[in-house]
Amino acid sequence: MSTDVQWMVIRNNSSFLKKRRGINQVFTMEPNNLRGRNSLRFNGLVQKNTVGVEAAADGKGIVLVTKKNKRQNRPGSSMNKVTITKSGRPALNTVRSALENSGCRKDLKMAALRRASAILASQQRSKVPKASKSS
Repeated sequence: MSTDVQWMVIRNNSSFLKKRRGINQVFTMEPNNLRGRNSLRFNGLVQKNTVGVEAAADGKGIVLVTKKNKRQNRPGSSMNKVTITKSGRPALNTVRSALENSGCRKDLKMAALRRASAILASQQRSKVPKASKSS
């Protein structure tokens, strides 16, 4: 089935949709949706090429998830997951080079880098100032 037909079916009838009162934008919690928006561009279910960035299970690093074109009919083996345990700029450079070399969609590269950066920032320890000694 084509991407457009699949999108017409699931755009208003998905279990991943999150509608909020007072906000006109509809959000979604589907896998491989980098922005969390309910739009065809960022949809991770119907697109042939998708990119996802998740936090690693141990809380140290990120997991880069890409969808393989050759395995579209086999959803269990269609995802390629790579764990990146570097921190900061080396991790972002790894994500950037992996997306450029794998032939993924170029319009998702910046969104993937922003999401990776936010996840890495959330995993850093917060610095607590030391209490000053009063004499």
